[in-house]
Amino acid sequence: MHSKQTVKYICEKYPSGNCYYFKQEVITYNSWEDISSLQWGRKRPISKTTFDKRKKEGYRTVEEFIQRPPAVIIPFKQTMKQ
Repeated sequence: MHSKQTVKYICEKYPSGNCYYFKQEVITYNSWEDISSLQWGRKRPISKTTFDKRKKEGYRTVEEFIQRPPAVIIPFKQTMKQ
């Protein structure tokens, strides 16, 4: 398990009201002493319970509101087979 300094918990909120929860850890491709080799790893899905539990324990938590424009609908010409 990572320490409080090397992990963060993310809550992504969407205009629809949906919330998605993730865990992200610091990883290295060389050595922990080589600061330039440190980077955030991939977001891993977690439950709301885990997010709330870690927030209460004092881990770093981030709440992001994701605002994206609606999808563009592309009409396709329908052809009828006879």
